[in-house]
Amino acid sequence: MMSAEPRKIPAPQPNVENQRFFDAAAEGKLLIGQCDACGQPHYYPRALCPFCLAESRWVESAGKGAIYSLSTMRRGAGAPYTLAWVTLDEGPAVLTNIATEDHDSLKIGQRVRVQFTPTEGGPPVPMFAPD
Repeated sequence: MMSAEPRKIPAPQPNVENQRFFDAAAEGKLLIGQCDACGQPHYYPRALCPFCLAESRWVESAGKGAIYSLSTMRRGAGAPYTLAWVTLDEGPAVLTNIATEDHDSLKIGQRVRVQFTPTEGGPPVPMFAPD
């Protein structure tokens, strides 16, 4: 039986609004948005708060959280891999990949931490791994 080919991560296409996010990712930092008006933290970082539409600023996340929900794909290119909603300690939920070789051991509530995964010719992307 042939072993599965490693999963290729497509390069994101940064734009003016999210370039700072990807620049920080290249430095190993996870940025989230923080609203100047209502104070709500949010992810995916953007210029305007998704809660009140006021201007937001970038803040660095500690990059730690817990798995809220997960689904492991066992067929197709790059399988197996696990997609999950991770609730960051700062509050926002992040739709992400879980970087692990042991997909069967993942559990809801499990602690995870950010790690940055190379892409195909672009900036690295944040994924999470068991803590």
